[in-house]
Amino acid sequence: MTRLHLFDLDGTLMYGSAAPVEISRQLGLGSEIAELERAFSARKLDPPQFSLAVHALWAELTPAHVRAAFDGSPWLSGIREVWSEIRERGEFCAVVSLSPSFFVELLLEWGAHAAHGSLFPQVPFIGPMDVAGILTPKDKVTVADRLCERFGLARTDCVAYGDSVTDEVLFGAVPVSVAVNARPFLAERATHVYEGRDLREAYQLVAAARPGVAAS
Repeated sequence: MTRLHLFDLDGTLMYGSAAPVEISRQLGLGSEIAELERAFSARKLDPPQFSLAVHALWAELTPAHVRAAFDGSPWLSGIREVWSEIRERGEFCAVVSLSPSFFVELLLEWGAHAAHGSLFPQVPFIGPMDVAGILTPKDKVTVADRLCERFGLARTDCVAYGDSVTDEVLFGAVPVSVAVNARPFLAERATHVYEGRDLREAYQLVAAARPGVAAS
């Protein structure tokens, strides 16, 4: 049996933070991004509106800022080890996030088979935003379906890992889900719940539940 493991990024692979927050910190814009994050959490901004706002906020962004944000982010321990084990089992792992694709795609370096985020202009920004490329929570399911087609799988072969309301639709579309340091709203809808800072422990909840396979 082959499976596709679908990982959210912000608050899931990254502990207590998000890519826009870490990027903004590199630019000295911590208070500005905090205000936007609060508005997004309160649903005063939808994903396209939030993305337009951060695009304007990051006018001085460079590739060096992006790399420094990635390298300095509070990642969970064991991400590379989990993805290596998934690969060794002949399974697949992908990151699907509403955060900018130029940040999300850096996780391909750690062993993800695929990484999908919202499409922003190339850094440094020289053109306007096209909100048609901004992902929404429903788009996570669309991306999952495309990945299933790519890997010859179905939704019934998927495992989703997430932490917030933006993962609710995906959790409802797949049979197995892991709430990682999640809000109560999502934890109540998950197959498994994990609190901690090591992805290996979260992954073992799924591995242990797999018929005929013992967790390593």
